Amino acid sequence: MASLGDIGVSALINILTAFAFLLAFALLRIQPINDRVYFPKWYIIGARTSPKHADNFVAKFVNLNLKTYLTFLNWMPQTMRMKEPEIIEHAGLDSAAFLRIYLLGYNSYSSFL
Repeated sequence: MASLGDIGVSALINILTAFAFLLAFALLRIQPINDRVYFPKWYIIGARTSPKHADNFVAKFVNLNLKTYLTFLNWMPQTMRMKEPEIIEHAGLDSAAFLRIYLLGYNSYSSFL
């Protein structure tokens, strides 16, 4: 049987791992080389163009705008304020389903407290 200390260590490892994955997602999302992975719908409708047209060789692969690194998590509160049809139009049905599952877990957790 697991002791309270074992459960605490497991929870700490899971929280740190989740934070590391969130940070990796947020940092990879703002890199120009990953645009087609994170924003395919925007390429289809023509809202974004390929970063291969940048003048600077490094700018094709790495975001050189330092302000973006300071505000790279601003998308999270904006997403939570969006209505579901708007999320489906902007990011797709899979994103809306993920957010619904996330909110269900969050609401269950808050009602537990």
